[in-house]
Amino acid sequence: MGKKTKKAGKGKEKTEKKTAKAEEKKARRETKKLSPEDDIDAILLSIQKEEAKKKEVHVEENVAAPSPRSNCTLNINPLKDTELILYGGEFYNGSKTFVYGDLYRYDVEKQEWKLVSSPNSPPPRSAHQAVAWKNYLYIFGGEFTSPNQERFHHYKDFWMLDLKTNQWEQLNFKGSPSPRSGHRMVLYKHKIILFGGFYDTLREVRYYNDLHIFDLDQFKWQEIKPKLGAMWPSARSGFQFFVYQDEVFLYGGYSKEVSSDKSISEKGIVHSDMWSLDPRTWEWNKVKKSGMPPGPRAGFSMCVHKKRAMLFGGVVDMEMEGDVMMSLFLNELYGFQLDNRRWYPLELRKEKSTKDRLKKSSEQRTTSFNNKKYSNDIGQEPTPNDPDENLEYYEEAENIESSIDEISHNLTRKINVIDGNLSAAKLDGKPETSEAKQVLQNSVLSETVKPCGRINSCMVVGRDMLYIYGGMMEIRDQEITLDDLYSLNLSKLDEWKCIIPASESEWVEASEDEDDDEDEDASDGEGGCDSNDETDDGEDDDDDNDLEARNNGSGSLQVGDAVAIIKGEKKNLRRKEKRARIEQIRANLGLSDAQRTPTPGESLKDFYKRTNLYWQMAAHEHTQHTGKELRKDGFDLADARYRELKPILDELAILEAEQKAEEAEEAEEAETSSRKRGKKKNK
Repeated sequence: MGKKTKKAGKGKEKTEKKTAKAEEKKARRETKKLSPEDDIDAILLSIQKEEAKKKEVHVEENVAAPSPRSNCTLNINPLKDTELILYGGEFYNGSKTFVYGDLYRYDVEKQEWKLVSSPNSPPPRSAHQAVAWKNYLYIFGGEFTSPNQERFHHYKDFWMLDLKTNQWEQLNFKGSPSPRSGHRMVLYKHKIILFGGFYDTLREVRYYNDLHIFDLDQFKWQEIKPKLGAMWPSARSGFQFFVYQDEVFLYGGYSKEVSSDKSISEKGIVHSDMWSLDPRTWEWNKVKKSGMPPGPRAGFSMCVHKKRAMLFGGVVDMEMEGDVMMSLFLNELYGFQLDNRRWYPLELRKEKSTKDRLKKSSEQRTTSFNNKKYSNDIGQEPTPNDPDENLEYYEEAENIESSIDEISHNLTRKINVIDGNLSAAKLDGKPETSEAKQVLQNSVLSETVKPCGRINSCMVVGRDMLYIYGGMMEIRDQEITLDDLYSLNLSKLDEWKCIIPASESEWVEASEDEDDDEDEDASDGEGGCDSNDETDDGEDDDDDNDLEARNNGSGSLQVGDAVAIIKGEKKNLRRKEKRARIEQIRANLGLSDAQRTPTPGESLKDFYKRTNLYWQMAAHEHTQHTGKELRKDGFDLADARYRELKPILDELAILEAEQKAEEAEEAEEAETSSRKRGKKKNK
């Protein structure tokens, strides 16, 4: 997850600056005064000349991994389901945009990349679509962006790659869709189905809801037009499209419309509706939401495995207090059961319950424990009866929890947040506790591996294995483009595996003139600040940079340090800054999701009673249990989440209490000062 923040008092100035820049770009577009970097025709002609020099296919074996990118395509090779085919994508470094036209093949078993260079290749592009059929990969559309992002070229070309020979061929047939990007394309039997997308006309962005079919046997395009009075999805891009038996499902998407607010020319719409298309009659029907669907979001990814579709990631923009805009980059995984059309959260299976692991560990080490009574206390597992009816079961869990807290108090530990997942990773120093206590600590607090929240990533399934590659997230005002690769065994649903970790993302800072302007705005915004406050501003920036550095590359954040910053242990923060930092940690942990997060002071028992439906639905996906067994499974998942978040929630509760006390004290001082001034005026 990530966030975008505006310092208090700066929102208006930043908005005015952005508006001025947008108007300047628009004016340059309309007058067609192009810099060499924005002359897309010249750039593409240069690329075409370079391509013409290629005479034969060249395959480089065991090359370095692809550079960070988003809006690329990733497909399973139909001829070899342990090979991934990666094509295209884009990368923005804060100053320039780079668009790629390279083709990579990744062998999952050997963990090796191949870089394929072929004559007559498609020009570089992003936000295109690709589907694989037999021994071919088909690519349509996409866009090329000028380095300064002031010009866009949308493609309408259609390409076919022979996966046996690595040879490209452009397919020119009448009736093809108009130029576009952000569309979606799926394979149904021997037909490619294409829907939606957008086209930037320089003056406006045009969204589509047209439906096109390409017959792979007859090599012929056909547009399906809606019948009079027929139901039809609205125009959009960035939605997800997937096939199950004789149905094609469409979910979500994004579009813009003219705003009624005079201060804003247009507003964005995040769609959360679902549609079903019958490819035998080409009729659309709206699908009702049932179960526990994900909240509205943009930029998520989806794919199908057997009888379920899976959704990952996305972003939600939320406006916070004090002119702060926060973007939550999500890393949740949801399932959509295709046979009964029900949504449910996909939580990973617990390998073993905490008490099972403790019992096994204590039995192995009983002879070395000095305190046998302590060993017996943590080693005996109670019979897991119905958690709603057996209060002793809850009390047992809470007793273990208190033991964990007591042990944790005597240990120096680092707590890491990996975008929404808390884990205590490495224990620093030598704990002044018995071996049994260390076993307990290591058993309960084990590191969690999970892809960070992101948008526009690639997601595919091969051999019951889910793969997620690349994408983009934001940290403050920086776009972090990712190049990591994760896998999840969908038969086990036990743990994520990081095949390729994220590399450090390049970012070019804004010019010094812009920085100086922002510094002046910051000092003017406070009005009447003394020299000490100016120093605090500089220190706040250092703190922000520290947080960015920790997030950069790996996507993980040391929360112990972040909490220390908020508490003022490293730097003295103003009250507004402290509040913003608290909100940042809440965002990074995903604490806005009430179904998965305990409330301050909430016991494990109360947390499970409040959220048991969520956890039981998640558990049912793993075990198919019912009744008491399902409630026990659900409790195990809730228990794991509770233990994961409790340490940081306790810290945040203290910090927020301190924050409220400070605010109350300031309000009281202000009231006292006001009364004194009133008395002087009366005199």
